[in-house]
Amino acid sequence: MIERKFVAQNIRELEIKEYLYKELGKVGLSNVKVQKTPLGEKILVSASRPGLVVGKGGANIARLTKELKEKFNLENPQIEIDEVTDPRGSAAITAEVIANSLERYGPVRFKGIGHKALSTIMDSGAHGAEILISGKIPSARAKTWRFYQGYLKKCGDISISGTDKSIQVARLKSGVVGIQVNVMPGSTKLPDKVIPKTEEQAKEEAEQKAKEEEKQEEKKAAKKKTTKKKAAKKKSVKKKAAKKAAKKKTAEEK
Repeated sequence: MIERKFVAQNIRELEIKEYLYKELGKVGLSNVKVQKTPLGEKILVSASRPGLVVGKGGANIARLTKELKEKFNLENPQIEIDEVTDPRGSAAITAEVIANSLERYGPVRFKGIGHKALSTIMDSGAHGAEILISGKIPSARAKTWRFYQGYLKKCGDISISGTDKSIQVARLKSGVVGIQVNVMPGSTKLPDKVIPKTEEQAKEEAEQKAKEEEKQEEKKAAKKKTTKKKAAKKKSVKKKAAKKAAKKKTAEEK
């Protein structure tokens, strides 16, 4: 029962995200997060043009709130808008820009659009990016064109958690064209990356090593000193025992 409840909740969240992506198609939508709070459902919308999300006098956001409440049976939906400061590195915004450019200029200039979008992503400081444009471009036969640059993980956990992915659709006269954008942002920490040491770190390590060696030398000297003391003590005990034995012997002789 609990598993079914979680599955139903995740399905509803996915439906809410799909609905918002459909309604807010051309506002530079980057991400949608649904969070459950004691006051109700908080929906965080990240967009590069938040003014279009709000609408004139807040009319658009009021309409979205009302429709979300009626369509998905939400108690008290609260839409919060977060402005994307650097939209160049967002996979969703890049895919939207490519789709709008293809719908505007047609499939003739698709190579220029793909290369421009790729260079824009790389200028944002990303590790790597991949753009796939699939459809009847430029001929009547469907084909997939790949634009790739930099370093991009294709397998492992880092390819899921550390890669931003997005899929968009452009509706042209020749048919529907699919656009897939995969971006590995510069903030992603790669597990196989070796970070070189700075001069300060190397200096600190050398000083620490020298201190440790000095401590070890002091310990060795102290150990040697205690060993000498013990040996001297044993020698003095032996001498006293020998003197006692000699005195005893002389007393017996007398």
